[in-house]
Amino acid sequence: MISTPHRQTAVVLINDAITAGARRSKACFELEISDRTLRRWTKDGQVQPDLRPLVPRPAPANKLSAAERAGVLEACNSPEFSSLPPCQIVPKLADQGRYLASESSFYRILRADGQQQHRGRAKPPVRRKPPTSYRASAPCEVWTWDITWMPGPVAGMFFYLYLIVDIFSRKIVGWEVHERESADLAAALIRQAVLAEGCFMQPLVLHADNGSPMKGATMKTTMEKLGITASYSRPRVSNDNPFSEALFRTCKYRPDWPTKGFATKADAQAWMKSFASWYNGEHLHSAIRFVTPNARHAGHDRATLANRASLYANARAQNPQRWSGRTRNWQPAGPVWLNPENEISAPEIRDAA
Repeated sequence: MISTPHRQTAVVLINDAITAGARRSKACFELEISDRTLRRWTKDGQVQPDLRPLVPRPAPANKLSAAERAGVLEACNSPEFSSLPPCQIVPKLADQGRYLASESSFYRILRADGQQQHRGRAKPPVRRKPPTSYRASAPCEVWTWDITWMPGPVAGMFFYLYLIVDIFSRKIVGWEVHERESADLAAALIRQAVLAEGCFMQPLVLHADNGSPMKGATMKTTMEKLGITASYSRPRVSNDNPFSEALFRTCKYRPDWPTKGFATKADAQAWMKSFASWYNGEHLHSAIRFVTPNARHAGHDRATLANRASLYANARAQNPQRWSGRTRNWQPAGPVWLNPENEISAPEIRDAA
C-alpha cells in the first residue's frame, strides 16, 4: 500500500507534468500507476487517504467451510494420496465418485496450511544459479578448454583432441592428441601453453566442463602452482563453454576433415597441426572484425583495421552517392565476456584472480 505522503508527491509530479503540456495518461505511466488510480487518489484536487484496508469485506458466498477444508487436508494426507500432488489427487477422487474441491482450491488449502511442498521421493526441481561471468580485455586473461573425439580407423575407436583457446583473440594457445582422457595429460598441456604464452603467475582464468580430466587432482594442483583461477560449467549445462564448442565445430566442418577417420594417432596430430596453423594465421574470424587470431593476440589487428577504415573512407569520398549511411565498422573488437549473464556485476579479470 502506498502511503499518503507518497501519493501527494506523485499527484504533485503529475499535475506539474500536465501543466507543462504532458498528457495525464503518459504522466501516470511514467510513475507506474493508472489513470483510474489517480482519480481514486484525488477528489476536488485534494489527495484522499486510502481507506480500502479498513473497509469490511464480506466472505465470498462460495467459500469452503472449515469442515470442507479439513476434508481436503484429510484426503491429501491419507496414505493413498500422501505422495501425490493435487493434479493427481483430484482426478483419482473423481474416479471414486468424490468431489471435494477444485484443483486450485487443493493447492490453495495446502499452501495456507504450510503443506505446499514437493511430494513423493523424487528430488524437487533445482534452480541453478547463473554461471560466473569473466571479462577478457587482453590476451591471456581468460582461456577455455575441452576434449573432443577424433574418429579412429575403425568404428568405436577414437583419439582425443585436447584444445585450449584464448577467448579474447580466439587463438588456439595449446593442443594435443592422445589416445585417452587423463588429468595428467591435461595438466601437462596447460603447463606447455602457459610457458609458450609467457603468462606464468599472471591473472588467468581457465574455464572447462565438469569432466573428470578437468577436475582431477593433478589438474587442480597444476593450476594452483601456475596461479590459474579455475572456472567450471554448471552441471549438465552445455552452453557454459561456448568458445570451445564453437571451435570444435569449426574444426570438424573443415573440408579436409576425414569423415572416415584417422588411420593413426600421427595422422590425427599432423592434421591438427595443419588446422591450428591455418586457424591462427590465416582464418579471418568474424567475431574479431575479420582479422586472424594471431594478429589480434599480438595487437597487430589495429593497424589492419585502421587501413580498412581509411580505404572505406576514401571510397565514400570518391562516390558519396553510393553510401546511404556510415561506412562499415572497422573499429577493433572490444572486451569479450565468458557467459555474460552477470555482465554488469562481473569483476575485471585482474580483480577476480
